Amino acid sequence: MQVPGVEPVAAVAPRLPEIVFPSRHTDDGSQLKRVKRDWVIPPINVPENSRGPFPQELVTIRSDHDKNRSLRYSVTGPGADQPPTGIFFIDPVSGQLSVNRPLDREHIASFHLRAHAVDLNGNQVENPIDIVINVIDMNDNRPEFVHQIWNGTVPEGSKPGTSVMTVTAIDKDDPKTQNGMLRYKILSQNPENPNPSMFTINNKTGNIITMAAGLDREKVPQYTLIIQATDMEGTALYGLSNTATAVIRVTDINDNPPEFTSETFFGEVEENRVNVIVANLTVTDKDQPNTPAWTAVYKITGGDPTGRFSVPTDPTTNEGLVTVVKPIDFENTRTFLLTVVAVNEVPLDQNIHRSRQSTATVSIKVLDVNESPYFEPNPKTMRLEEGLPAESILTVYTAQDPDRYMQQTIRYSKLFDPAGWLRIDPTNGRITTIAMLDRESPYVSNNMYNATFLATDSGHHPATGTGTLQIYLQDINDNAPVVFPSEAEVCEKPEPNYINITAIDGDLNSNAGPFTFELPTEVRRNWTITRLNGDAAQLSLRLSFLESGIYEIPIIITDAGNLPMSNTSYLRVKVCQCDHNGICSDQERIIAAGLGTGAIISILLCIIILLILVLLFVVWMKRRDKERQAKQLLIDPEDDVRDNILKYDEEGGGEEDQDYDLSQLQQPDTMEPDAIKPVGIRRMDERPIHPEPQYPVRSAAPHPGDIGDFINEVSGWGRQTIRHQHMHGECLQSLGLLSHVFDCVNCGSRASSLCCIGVSDIRNGCSRD
Repeated sequence: MQVPGVEPVAAVAPRLPEIVFPSRHTDDGSQLKRVKRDWVIPPINVPENSRGPFPQELVTIRSDHDKNRSLRYSVTGPGADQPPTGIFFIDPVSGQLSVNRPLDREHIASFHLRAHAVDLNGNQVENPIDIVINVIDMNDNRPEFVHQIWNGTVPEGSKPGTSVMTVTAIDKDDPKTQNGMLRYKILSQNPENPNPSMFTINNKTGNIITMAAGLDREKVPQYTLIIQATDMEGTALYGLSNTATAVIRVTDINDNPPEFTSETFFGEVEENRVNVIVANLTVTDKDQPNTPAWTAVYKITGGDPTGRFSVPTDPTTNEGLVTVVKPIDFENTRTFLLTVVAVNEVPLDQNIHRSRQSTATVSIKVLDVNESPYFEPNPKTMRLEEGLPAESILTVYTAQDPDRYMQQTIRYSKLFDPAGWLRIDPTNGRITTIAMLDRESPYVSNNMYNATFLATDSGHHPATGTGTLQIYLQDINDNAPVVFPSEAEVCEKPEPNYINITAIDGDLNSNAGPFTFELPTEVRRNWTITRLNGDAAQLSLRLSFLESGIYEIPIIITDAGNLPMSNTSYLRVKVCQCDHNGICSDQERIIAAGLGTGAIISILLCIIILLILVLLFVVWMKRRDKERQAKQLLIDPEDDVRDNILKYDEEGGGEEDQDYDLSQLQQPDTMEPDAIKPVGIRRMDERPIHPEPQYPVRSAAPHPGDIGDFINEVSGWGRQTIRHQHMHGECLQSLGLLSHVFDCVNCGSRASSLCCIGVSDIRNGCSRD
């Protein structure tokens, strides 16, 4: 359609086509004018890749107002005054629009410009018009494949028409024209067997499909196709072409069964061995290695009714490993003949049948070895009463030798006997005791005593077996009850004045509680005992005050056994001074435990006094020697009675040299009356009430007369010095010093004892202050 104001572009026209701005007019012919809508200008078509010459005129833009005044023309938009600039140029006076260089459709397919007309003052005289310049496509681009190498797969044995893969090529030219319309074809196939046309391609879509049957991976595992794409709808004369490579791999299916390399395999195994490989079964399979169609699976179909063998597959070699999974006894079975079938992980193709060579036999020989003897039963349990004496026969515990075809003997020995109570005869297995069996032994747990014995055969390589003898010991009443706790602590003024005690017995209940508690007659004056239940009693004190010290209270406890056992058990009671909370003070605890502060001071004073006495004795002896030497000069030697020495065949001289009883120095407590202490209450640190053994009389000093004179002289001073010291603790007797002269003993209680020294005290014993 001819657009008003636009002259058609004609190749033969002597002048350029014109584009005239739309004129302004009125509808009714009046003076007033109304501007009509902008006209749509047909696009200008410019072929791409033009060879020029440039600039190349395209069209002339003109306005009707240029008849009566001068106008200036211009264009704006991409390609003119916007990037990419400089492609188009317009003559401002003539309005001639030109292109300055070749255009590329694949870069920019069209340009949208706007033309303007203004007067010399720059005033717009026409409304701008749109100009569209289309770049006309030329076949200047070859097809290009998306990938140069295409990879595809197809299962072997596929039927014709099976789709394999699709190749794709693209062309930058206009796909709406023949320049961009592609067609595909296969130029070559390698290898060409079994048919040179195993594949075909859809020329429009590029889909490759199988064309002939006979794909066999074992014969041809891979095909290589050269694919061509041509534009201009495949016209070889005008079209442009390009090629790519299609690699088609034929995938494996299980069309070949595994076949054994031999009909019979052999192996051997020692009896009682497990998890050992006795034979390797080898197979061949033409399918692709390390695929489910190639991997073999072995099954035992005969000759192993008890399931003593399995045949796992070696993942590397695909061999069948005949393995023993249960012990085999040579005495029962000496040979095995197994039937093994080999299949694949996936079933065979439906058109393929299993081969006869997929079945084989395996012959296995069992070897005899020296087996360990075994005890029967193991463990062996027996019940006995404890207290069984030594050399008692318990039982005969023997072992069996499983090697029936070997002439061997068995010897026995003891392997584990924690208490050392048993002995086993090495030849016949008779077990006897070598000590009394005691249920209360720490080696007995839950009344059960376990001992382990060893049986050894006489084979070339001796084999051993162990058996356990479990002896259940029945309880007898062989343990006397004892008091618990064995120690208690009370204050001097006990409140409450009782002590709770219990009885414990190593025997079981039938030979233990209920218990009876009683006190000896001499203790009942100050103590009473009351039974609380079968195992506990309450010991009460009848006195309101008890002196600090350590006391032992005898308690007679009798169990309830069939033959009751009675025992006198001693309760050790510590009496101490207590604070207002009824808790023993630290000083009194020390006194109760042993040595107090007063006792330590007394000992130190005694040591000092003894040192002084020794010094005085030495000085006195020197003075006496001087006096004797002076008298020696005045007395006739013949009249000196001291020269008349009497010799006795005993130490200490004769009876004439002993004027007093020195035994009093060693046993001063024998003079103490028994009636002073209350019956049944005795401190542990006091000397025993019952008579003590008589010690031999000590020998007299070398000069008894001199020692007596010395003691007479110093006794008065010593007695006055010591009697003013109130000492707490032990006397000089505990020190053991100068025991050849005198003994210092405990005179009275711990709190008021004195260390007494003097002639009269030596002869008469220590007296109380």
